[in-house]
Amino acid sequence: MTHCQPLPANALHTHPLIAFLLAIFCSFISLDCIAAQPPQSLFIEGYTDQVSYAPGDELKLCTSTSASQFTVKIFRLGVDKSEVHSQSGVPGSEHSIPENAASHGCNWPTSWTFQIPETWPSGYYHIEMEVTDGGGKFTHRGKRAASSEAYFVLRAKEPGKQNRILLQLATNTYNAYNNWGGSSLYAYNGRANLQGHRVSFHRPPSSQFGRWEWPFVAWAESNGYQLDYAANLDLEQRPDILQNYQLVLSVGHDEYWSAPMRDHLEAFIAKGGNVAFFSGNTCCWQVRSEDNGSALTSWKQRFNADPIFPSGEHKLLSTLWSHHLVKRPENQLTGVGFLFGGYHRSHGQFMDGTGGYTIHRPNHWIFANTNLKQGELLGAKDTIVGYECDGCEIVQRDGLPYPTGNDGTPLDFEILATAPAKWHPDDALWYDRFPADRVGAAVFGLYTHGGTVISVGSTDWSHGLSGKDPAVMQITENILDTLSL
Repeated sequence: MTHCQPLPANALHTHPLIAFLLAIFCSFISLDCIAAQPPQSLFIEGYTDQVSYAPGDELKLCTSTSASQFTVKIFRLGVDKSEVHSQSGVPGSEHSIPENAASHGCNWPTSWTFQIPETWPSGYYHIEMEVTDGGGKFTHRGKRAASSEAYFVLRAKEPGKQNRILLQLATNTYNAYNNWGGSSLYAYNGRANLQGHRVSFHRPPSSQFGRWEWPFVAWAESNGYQLDYAANLDLEQRPDILQNYQLVLSVGHDEYWSAPMRDHLEAFIAKGGNVAFFSGNTCCWQVRSEDNGSALTSWKQRFNADPIFPSGEHKLLSTLWSHHLVKRPENQLTGVGFLFGGYHRSHGQFMDGTGGYTIHRPNHWIFANTNLKQGELLGAKDTIVGYECDGCEIVQRDGLPYPTGNDGTPLDFEILATAPAKWHPDDALWYDRFPADRVGAAVFGLYTHGGTVISVGSTDWSHGLSGKDPAVMQITENILDTLSL
């Protein structure tokens, strides 16, 4: 009996007719796959090599894009958004994203350089990067566009020569909340809800300027106040610029400060310089700059994981400035702090609050020409008290509030107005010396030790400027006019 032998494994490929038919079949499959293949995603992202520059400096833009070329537009954000430069046809290419990009940066090569004109005024500059294409080769055809944003701060060519007021922008805070690459200094927006402890400036940024500082800047410039600008890092690396100004401003959400920043600003105050904190949650967390200022480290609630913790030298521990191990509460600088403040109309705390301050000392020069009376509300229409607030421990005497000084607030700090505020109870779980049920306050006040320091104790002061509240605008004018002389 004859047995059938199995065909060789390569028989289908070696038989001429079968191979020919197979090739035709595969070509149809291949063409069908190509036709069904959607186009590659279109994207562009980038960052500048520095946070701040001076006129005449060379700006380097590092990008990664799926397009072969892109357009760059630069705008100055002042009274309005004004385009100051545009260039198209910039060559682009795609680059890999390191696993530790969030903490140590992307390390992308420079794709565009630009000599900043000597004539450009100091300010916040917004960069837009744009790409377009026609979609897929065979399918998904149609015009597509993608864009992303970056920013830089331009210092004055000659600091203080034309303007006596310096606005230092909260660029450390922008970076702390930026979760590009998978992590920030927060758990809520991190990959797998994990909190990072180091964040790099050398990655596509996010910015909070539009929410916090821009309304103040737009009001100031439209009312004739010319400001010079700096980044948080400039207070650390370029402290000499401070001596050229009479008044330094912090606006909005200026949450993350390094020890050199504090040291230099406190020295400025001791020599007679003035500071106005139109901000809240100010100088709450200590950070340490690393790699020449290209990254920030802060272990925050996990202070015992900070590499310097075992040494016992806790002055630079990257946690709350008000922490009992650091022993340098922000109250000593600003007059107020977050431990005796908290939230108002935010995080479930005082959600039905008025959003305004109750006036206590209406005869103070800060309230000149406002016609405010004791017990009246300031700024409630525009909710100038909101989100995060700073306060101090208060004692009542003869119907008026005074600081106890137990929390670091100077005893001569004058409390002008207050609004109730409170920490979220969960915040007290990790800090062993904070009672979860304590009601604090947003405190508006000032003290003078060499120079004068004013704190409004709320992130949302600028709401009253954009809302054109007459009293809020008058008070802001009183402060700028008096302290910038």
